[in-house]
Amino acid sequence: MMRRVAVLCSVFALCALVSTRANAQRTHVLIVSGLSGDVTFKKSFDQIASAVKHAARDTWAVSDSSLIVLTEDSLPSALSNGRSTKDNVSKAFLTLSQRVKAGDVLLVLLLGHGSGEGAGSKVNLPGPDPTAADYAAWLSGFAAQSVVFVNAATGSGDFLPILAGPGRIIVTATRSAVEKNESIFAGVFARALSTDEADADKDGRVSVLEAFRFTTREVAKVYDGSGRLQTEHAQLSDSTRATVVSFGKTVVSADPRVATLVAERQALESEVAVLRTRKASMEAAAYDAELERLLLAIAEKSAAIKLAGGKP
Repeated sequence: MMRRVAVLCSVFALCALVSTRANAQRTHVLIVSGLSGDVTFKKSFDQIASAVKHAARDTWAVSDSSLIVLTEDSLPSALSNGRSTKDNVSKAFLTLSQRVKAGDVLLVLLLGHGSGEGAGSKVNLPGPDPTAADYAAWLSGFAAQSVVFVNAATGSGDFLPILAGPGRIIVTATRSAVEKNESIFAGVFARALSTDEADADKDGRVSVLEAFRFTTREVAKVYDGSGRLQTEHAQLSDSTRATVVSFGKTVVSADPRVATLVAERQALESEVAVLRTRKASMEAAAYDAELERLLLAIAEKSAAIKLAGGKP
């Protein structure tokens, strides 16, 4: 039984790799821009937040209710939904947790100046600063989703081990809290998400891995070109999952038969995501049996999609 499930899991992983990239689940976005400290940083943070916001809304088709931007500004604006205080960040996570469905994708992007170590690491916000431990607690409400958490702040490296976990891709601009010099990672990563420059396979979507590789490559070029010692080294927690989760245009088949089959397969994939959150509370045999049933159903849907002329 377990061997058969393991084989089916491998098949499902391959199917999910294709289906998630070609037919994205709903995406939800939270951008938190911290205290800038001066006009130059303020302008940079706003430009980065704006680029990702417009990409999410105009290209990824993220609904306004699933797109939250918080900045240091006291009043809401065309860019910001509110001030990036600890209380507002907490409320934003709560709001999104009530909107997400199993199998959806949550992108969290932090911008700013970081400090601290370990679980006490933070990004400076107006008022009390939430710690890495706080963000870990807020993310607990997204166990059935794919979470992409990008801390693009300086000194962000210690966030990775605190936040890493199943279903999560954690990206940090630096590899430790010691790398606190001005970072260019955030701007380049925003470029990767909001343009087609990082789309290596030219499928109209940018995977997290494509964005990460593009950014690290371009950052290194900037330092090499100026003859400076590189003072920032980005980290990625899960390169395998980073290949699967992507952002961009949603491809929907014009053939109603294929579109229906794809929707049915996505519903089954969502059931798998929910089942995995219940694993600890189920008997092993019952869990394996239900997982096998769902994976077989997904494989059958994929075969039917291929037979109907769609992409499996």
